[in-house]
Amino acid sequence: MKYTVCTSLMIAGILMLAGVPKLYAQSAETDQLKATVKSLDQAIQELKQKVVDLEKQQAFLATELPTGRVSQIIYRHTFADNQEAAPRPDDLTLDPKYRGFIPIPHTPAMIRFNAKPRLDFIFDTGNPGNPDEFVPATIPVTGDPTKGGGNRFNVSAKGSRLMLDVRAPTQGGTPRFYYENDFFGSGSSTMNFRIRHLYGQYYNIIVGQTFSVFEDPDAWPDTLDYEGPNAAVSARLPLLRYQLPLNKQWQVNASLEKPSSEVDTTGDPTAVPVNRAPDIGLNTRWEDASFGHVQLAAIVRVLGADGVTNGIQTVLGGGLNLSMVKSLFTRDSLQFQGTLGQGIARYNNDDFFNNDAAYNPSGDLKALPFMAAMIGYTHGWTEKLRSTASYGLVNINNEISQGPNAYHQTHYASLNLMWQPFKLLTIGMEGLYGHKEVQSGAAGADWRIQCGVVYSLF
Repeated sequence: MKYTVCTSLMIAGILMLAGVPKLYAQSAETDQLKATVKSLDQAIQELKQKVVDLEKQQAFLATELPTGRVSQIIYRHTFADNQEAAPRPDDLTLDPKYRGFIPIPHTPAMIRFNAKPRLDFIFDTGNPGNPDEFVPATIPVTGDPTKGGGNRFNVSAKGSRLMLDVRAPTQGGTPRFYYENDFFGSGSSTMNFRIRHLYGQYYNIIVGQTFSVFEDPDAWPDTLDYEGPNAAVSARLPLLRYQLPLNKQWQVNASLEKPSSEVDTTGDPTAVPVNRAPDIGLNTRWEDASFGHVQLAAIVRVLGADGVTNGIQTVLGGGLNLSMVKSLFTRDSLQFQGTLGQGIARYNNDDFFNNDAAYNPSGDLKALPFMAAMIGYTHGWTEKLRSTASYGLVNINNEISQGPNAYHQTHYASLNLMWQPFKLLTIGMEGLYGHKEVQSGAAGADWRIQCGVVYSLF
């Protein structure tokens, strides 16, 4: 009996001891399973938060971009495109959808980065004076040892641009900051950095560097040549400007602009050009979406020079610029500019050198009479194919003291064919002719053929 009881107790103890490892193993597996479940739960919570953040971001992007008020100005999408950078009153824009803009989190502002890489292949029949841009004023004339020669070939990417545009159209004062550069700066390298625009706009007050109010950036013909017609008013400079919209179609612009007395001191080698006051600009514009637009601009200048021979002298300069773009048919447009005044050569597109004023035979400083006229016509063959013909004439009445080689007159003519296979890609070919005449009557000319391609991100 005792043996049986003892035997039973021993067997039960052995069975209990045999089950201990199994219980320990089950406990470890349970702990590991709990840890795995906890880790999965944490991962799920993180994924849920990411989904919430992504939904918030999508909602922000979907709701923060407003619909802009479109300008009455016709956006012509020219090869060089001077229109995009131009300041507009209030929140007016050429692109009411604000393509490419990204909302800046926790602010009412949005930002767009854009790039326009460009490449030009240029062939000249002789020495053009400027290998990268077609500038009639630089063409060598008879008697200049650099005139003529063999044909010239050049490849340039200097017309490539980088842009930054920051806007807040829903904010009071509709602030805007705009920056743009190309690579036509001075220097010996292939591409030299140059700032074209850098300005801020707030409550229609503009400070920084941008177009003069004497210029009309909406009236440039669609040329492949980066410089454009010789007779166009072209001036990007530091200024303080105010835009006053009168109604939907009319506006007035006034400015104080950086002066530059470009005086020909040949008549007094001791003289030094000086600036005595800012240039004062004023224009009035009428814009209509179906017609086009008309602008009449005026500029007033104070030109000065200090010299030993002719003393300290000051002369007034000023002029008027009438410009217009008229829409015709479905895809055509006519562009025109006419400029008249004295002492205003600095504002013209041709590459002048000290032709605002000069000394007359009596030693008096005189503002030089100036006249320029430009016309262009764009015809759209199809939605993707267009052509533009343009012509420009510039004339300056010289003083004898300037010498026989002083700039007197230039002609500019261009004809092109532009193909736009895609919305943001344009390929073009253009023929150009330039003629220059100096005070002595000596002249020079150049023919150019240019092919180019430009691409825009937006």
